[in-house]
Amino acid sequence: MKNQVETIVIGAGCAGLTAALQAHEIGKEVMILEKMPRIGGNSMRASSGMNAAETDLQLKNGIIDSSEQFYNETFQAGGKMNDPQLLQYFTTHTNGAIEWLKQYDVDLGDLTTLGGMSLARTHRPTDTSPIGAYLVKKLAAAVENAGIEIRTDCKVTDLQRTATGFQLTVIQNGAQIHLECRKVILATGGFGASKELIKRYAPQYANFKTTNQDGATGDGLKLAQNLGAQLVQLNLVQIHPTVQQDNPHTYLIGETVRGEGAILVNNAGKRFVNELDTRKKVSNAIIAQPTGHAYLILDQKVFQRVKALGFYQSVGLVEQADTLAELADQINVDPHQFDETVTEWNAAVENQKDAQFGRHTGMRTLDAAPFYAIHVAPAVHYTMGGIHIDKETRVLDENGNVIPGLFAAGEVAGGLHGNNRVGGNSIAETIVFGRQAGIQSSKD
Repeated sequence: MKNQVETIVIGAGCAGLTAALQAHEIGKEVMILEKMPRIGGNSMRASSGMNAAETDLQLKNGIIDSSEQFYNETFQAGGKMNDPQLLQYFTTHTNGAIEWLKQYDVDLGDLTTLGGMSLARTHRPTDTSPIGAYLVKKLAAAVENAGIEIRTDCKVTDLQRTATGFQLTVIQNGAQIHLECRKVILATGGFGASKELIKRYAPQYANFKTTNQDGATGDGLKLAQNLGAQLVQLNLVQIHPTVQQDNPHTYLIGETVRGEGAILVNNAGKRFVNELDTRKKVSNAIIAQPTGHAYLILDQKVFQRVKALGFYQSVGLVEQADTLAELADQINVDPHQFDETVTEWNAAVENQKDAQFGRHTGMRTLDAAPFYAIHVAPAVHYTMGGIHIDKETRVLDENGNVIPGLFAAGEVAGGLHGNNRVGGNSIAETIVFGRQAGIQSSKD
């Protein structure tokens, strides 16, 4: 078994798989290490899509977009706390990322709109299936075809500099081994599943459930910090507004459900927010309700536009009724108020003017039986802070100097999103900056 390689990628989510593929394309020898028994990380749970601007698909749908508009909306949504250089690189390289994926048989042929965006910018699989598992499957097949070695059940416990690069101490299936390489790409994800780190950096969410997989515990942050890396904005933790959490297992109900026309009502049966405002604002609006929860309301038209809804229904998360009155009874809201709310919404759609809350995207009438409801409340979802990188994904130390040979991409890196990540930007980030890490780490 080979223990010396040119580049080691730590983490096998979309960022890590992309980085490895890109470095391999350039001719570098790469190995991927994944601490969990299976690859995919939090990427497997991404449901809505991948944001990109100035794409052929947008033009074919009559949508004239610009990277500048994409930049401005993301900057605004992030409280203007986004790193401008990272954001500039990101918003001007999403179209290239879409094109790059096509060589690996990735078909993102459908468009939808998510919160914080003024137009349809979210690219997703043509069959509307959740993007995360779809992308991981395609990228993993490409990695296998390329002959890139992936080692699962491999937890990196220590990362040290050597005269020629790095030495990694790894626990592989219970045994300790040492690996050596010239370059390291950290793609280990965030820390949304670490109760300890959430309590330390965002104590207001200490008792919230999480949408994250068990492995998202901030390992990459510790490895980088031990090499002198600066960590930034760790207090900026995002909660996702629509998470079904009545069972021990939490289920994130993707933003695309609202993007395709669903509304939110409280326990009085009334709307209370622009459902496609930023996640921060929608989450805070739900928390402010007397019960701290809400219901997503949709009809058959929305159901048919979001493939994941079939899965949510199969595991018992969805209430279904033939009439609005029956649905109101099932979710225990006032039927007259509920009917009035849906009637007002349908009129707003017809008039293309939501006088109540100013929503102007994802507007569809809810009038095709059967009708559906999903009980939701906010949960910890994404950590915007992380390792300080420059636009070339090089890791920076406390003085802003580059740490030679060390790169980071994906959720483990901080600064791109500001104080609120826009839905659809995380998957785009993994591809854009995963590629960039693969490219820059390939320089001699």
